[in-house]
Amino acid sequence: MPDDTAPGPAGPPSPPRGTLDRVPAPALFVVSGLTLYLGAAVAVGLFDTLGAPTVSWWRIVLAAVVLLAWRRPWRRRWTRHDLLVAAAFGAALSAMNIVFYVGIDHLPLGVAVAIEFTGPIAVAAVTGRGWRERGAIVVAACGVVLLAGVTLDGDLPREDVVVGLVAVLAAAACWAGYIVLGKRVAGGGSGIDGLAVGMAAGALLFAPLYGGSVPDVVLDPALLGFLLVVAVCSSVVPYVLDQVVLRRIGTATFSVLLALLPATATVVGAVVLRQVPTWPEVVGLALVTGAIAMTATGRD
Repeated sequence: MPDDTAPGPAGPPSPPRGTLDRVPAPALFVVSGLTLYLGAAVAVGLFDTLGAPTVSWWRIVLAAVVLLAWRRPWRRRWTRHDLLVAAAFGAALSAMNIVFYVGIDHLPLGVAVAIEFTGPIAVAAVTGRGWRERGAIVVAACGVVLLAGVTLDGDLPREDVVVGLVAVLAAAACWAGYIVLGKRVAGGGSGIDGLAVGMAAGALLFAPLYGGSVPDVVLDPALLGFLLVVAVCSSVVPYVLDQVVLRRIGTATFSVLLALLPATATVVGAVVLRQVPTWPEVVGLALVTGAIAMTATGRD
């Protein structure tokens, strides 16, 4: 996630330090993960009404509205380069969200999240120099093969499984791009302002595909309310808490905490969606989680 520790020349300040800074970082991270995947669980219930890609687009649109209203990034002095990087970052983020929602429409939430983590693990392996990063790819691959094999042999229709796996792997690739571009946004000092601009750009980019749903959603306050819950839970709250955590800890510790997310997604999937994992799936999840921790060891 982009770091918001370096404010721009004219942008609004970062949120003041207060109560959240007294909460342990792992606790904040767990809350972030729970809200993220609780929002995803709510979104699953809307797929029959709008379709997974459209629900994801509305998540992006409403999160962009909230972030723009809060941050007011137009007060910052933007260069053309900064705007282009933020737009590319938003495009990767939006594409990642859309294909991930297609994935969880076909696969259990915990399995989809674990497989999606091959994206950041691959980035760590490519950019790292030690044996841990290279070994993490092997460990993660074993976990993904196990998860995919169990899913293919399970009760889900094979066509759904294939579509789900392709979508989640595409989300993993988009996540890798999101990490690389996110570092450039953070390096430019725009932080959450860059996130707001990027999400607005992503919403506009995919509007020709999913904007036709606007009249139906706007005229249905209950549906709009559920979509707002998805946007706040899955985008606004996790991204803001990530900024609070990143301000206090190093990237290595943050990466280790990422290992909590597949387990968090599995718990939410089991409790909310009744997607109880089998023992082979638990082993696969453990392998992916271990690979995440391996890529974090030794980093700053």
